[in-house]
Amino acid sequence: MKSLEDYIQAASKNGQPPQPGIILAIRMCLLALKRLEIDNPNERKRSLVVVVETYRCLPDAIQLVTGCRLANRTLKLRDMGKMAATFVDLAADRAIRVAARESANEESSIQYPAIDRLEALARAYRAFPDEDLYQTEWVKVSLASEDLPGSHFPRVICEQCGEGIGFHREVRVGGRTVCRACAGERYYEPV
Repeated sequence: MKSLEDYIQAASKNGQPPQPGIILAIRMCLLALKRLEIDNPNERKRSLVVVVETYRCLPDAIQLVTGCRLANRTLKLRDMGKMAATFVDLAADRAIRVAARESANEESSIQYPAIDRLEALARAYRAFPDEDLYQTEWVKVSLASEDLPGSHFPRVICEQCGEGIGFHREVRVGGRTVCRACAGERYYEPV
């Protein structure tokens, strides 16, 4: 596996170092992989799934370090608004949840009082021991068969709008098979 500095370099854009959250997230991935005893996540293309709990920096770092992606159903988003992720090793049937400790943010300004807040965070996230940055717990994660990598299911047609629906995301309403949008779970409003 690459080193922290290798991943930080890979996450740099236009010669600028990554934001502190990316560094924190990269280290989170490295810690989880170490605890799961996964040396090369690229060899686990279909047996490593990560459930991320925020939109922010975390998904980008997870994709960079683990190779997990939304497109192949190995990266899941459950937006809980937390800098946390659960790393699921399907082959070994075990999972570890890693959450960032808020205390590290405050501690960074104490340790590095003379520098800018973002630079202090970046330094702290590189230097602090894992125990100061994260809390971890072994957990159990149940994934539906349609949410597993590599699963294929027939598409059905919504009886109301006519759009195709995959991966058992259809619902039955009034004896009809409809998409979730037509069932009232729409995130948009037609104009």
